[in-house]
Amino acid sequence: MWLSNFEIVLPDRVIERGAIRVDDGLIADIRDTPVDKADIDGQGRLLLPGFVDLHGDMIEKEVEPRTNVRMPLELGIYDLDKKLASCGVTTAFAALSFEPVTYGRVRSVEHTTAMIEALTAMRDDLLIDHRVHARFEVTLPTALTIAQKLMAGGALGLISLMDHTPGQGQYRDIEKHVAHLARERKIDEASAAELVRQRMADGQADALHIVTGLAELAKSRGIVIASHDDDSIEKVALLHSLGAVISEFPITIEAAAEAKRLGLATAMGAPNALRGLSYSGNLSAREAYDAGMLDILASDYHPSAILPAVIALADRGKGELSASVALASANPAKALGLEDRGQIAKGLRADLLIADRGRMPRLRATLRGGRLIWSDGTLADQGRSAASRSRLKEVAM
Repeated sequence: MWLSNFEIVLPDRVIERGAIRVDDGLIADIRDTPVDKADIDGQGRLLLPGFVDLHGDMIEKEVEPRTNVRMPLELGIYDLDKKLASCGVTTAFAALSFEPVTYGRVRSVEHTTAMIEALTAMRDDLLIDHRVHARFEVTLPTALTIAQKLMAGGALGLISLMDHTPGQGQYRDIEKHVAHLARERKIDEASAAELVRQRMADGQADALHIVTGLAELAKSRGIVIASHDDDSIEKVALLHSLGAVISEFPITIEAAAEAKRLGLATAMGAPNALRGLSYSGNLSAREAYDAGMLDILASDYHPSAILPAVIALADRGKGELSASVALASANPAKALGLEDRGQIAKGLRADLLIADRGRMPRLRATLRGGRLIWSDGTLADQGRSAASRSRLKEVAM
């Protein structure tokens, strides 16, 4: 199958009008010029590698779209699958937590384990490649037991080691955290402050034992380790010493710089990059990108932000489109050890997306392994229009 007349984003350059051939789900050839009689005519649209999303929180909201309104797990997973395909994500790591720090209604050992088991069982029947990113709070007493069970079953592809204790990390500003918690749980600030006080009083006596044990378990099974909400050079150094290769959502530019110095890939949210600021007032992804401290963009909580975010970063003039697209494709694939995807290159999987630039970039179609898994109908409409014009021309002659 030939896809021709596209602006093709390669790892090191952009072909203004080129073509690629797909055979048996793999990229077999790349041309710098269009070819005749292509199966898909891009008419100058962008052709990008499919996005590899290492952190997406959306599955919980699909399963419980409103407070205490629990939908069947399978339905939520099918809905998420379609949504991700429509956003150009071809490989997704569902980020799932076991402790009710936030989203307490759906985050529990029992319910999160059930979601992981359902997602794992349904993988072969889904549009995109779904994997599991298990988020372990280092203050969760049962973390090691949970991890052992899931790792033994081969359910995990990535773990992150998190500490959401108020007063550090994402919640350094306690007053701001109290106000946010009050809004989220629809309680007064006095009640929210008491919840925060209780959480801080719980202590972290076993935290180092838990984080060390989780890291050893992951390394023994070849599972990638990420740190989370790094807010200091010391925290980055500790997690690096335990085997972390990804620094998720660094809080400060100093922490991001230390992660880069130690060789960790820094990951931040696409919504942050698109908006130009963190919703919690922490490090801006644009600031990190401009400083050369950003390696990976993840959907975080809004997958449709990935495409416009990579275009927006390219338009800032700090690097070519190839570099910004790599943030959501080649770089996460490399960090996760997925060597068969993430780039438009010969021999790799034909995981691709077709998009228009425009004032707000729009996804038109997504292919996984060369198979069309989502389309807005634009390409098909153009094909019918071309055929109609050809028939009218024949009649006129």
